[in-house]
Amino acid sequence: MSTTVEDFVDVGTLDCALDGGASSRAAIGLIVLATDQTMELEFRTLVPTDGVALYCTRVLNDVEITPDTLRAIVPRIAPATELIMPGSPLDVVAFGCTSATMTMGEDAIFAEIRKVRQGVACTTPVTAAFAAFKALGARRIGVLTPYEPSVNAIVRDYLNQHGAEVAAFGTFNKIDDREAARITLDSVAEGVATLAAATELDAVFVSCTSIRLSERVAEMEEATGLPVTSSDHAMAWHCLRLAGIDDIVQDAGRLFTLRAVD
Repeated sequence: MSTTVEDFVDVGTLDCALDGGASSRAAIGLIVLATDQTMELEFRTLVPTDGVALYCTRVLNDVEITPDTLRAIVPRIAPATELIMPGSPLDVVAFGCTSATMTMGEDAIFAEIRKVRQGVACTTPVTAAFAAFKALGARRIGVLTPYEPSVNAIVRDYLNQHGAEVAAFGTFNKIDDREAARITLDSVAEGVATLAAATELDAVFVSCTSIRLSERVAEMEEATGLPVTSSDHAMAWHCLRLAGIDDIVQDAGRLFTLRAVD
């Protein structure tokens, strides 16, 4: 049964203008682990909101961080990528797991993404870390992780084998990704300071997308006199630079004042 409203007026179809939308400058797709509590928070802190859009999807993973659980993520990457803005262009797709990338290799991760997004620019926390080291002119790296020993061995070996020189290493030795996300910023700052005091370094890298850093990165750099970056921090910067966004982000650390180096 229809009803009418007294003095109702239907003004019909109205003219409207279209602009570039939320992604008028860049569209960035993020593949986030199902258990990750940190990556989206870090990206919101670091990525300009004016015309730069983040489109996130989740990929199933185990809460325990072991080589076997990390390998299990890889075949799930393409289906997760397929869920990011189907039919709409993306400038960059980023896969958000440092240790899985090191376990399987960057090329394997890129191949999975490009099954769905052929030719798209890709990055991972590892790819971004190497790009950050290059931009910073850093070779001797201090590495801080939350991982248990078998994963730490993969991380250290991967970095050393691909051009970095791991000169100091520290870990919080957590196997549960949910606990890694709860490591306090004070603990991270103390870990960074411990590495910086241990030997001569060019930079400190905090490995794992679950670790918080960005809101205090400038403070850590001032305290140590070193550039400091992390999985999320480096990947947010690399996504922007791959998308052609060269904005300087205030209070985001030395890296966010730099362009990527070819």
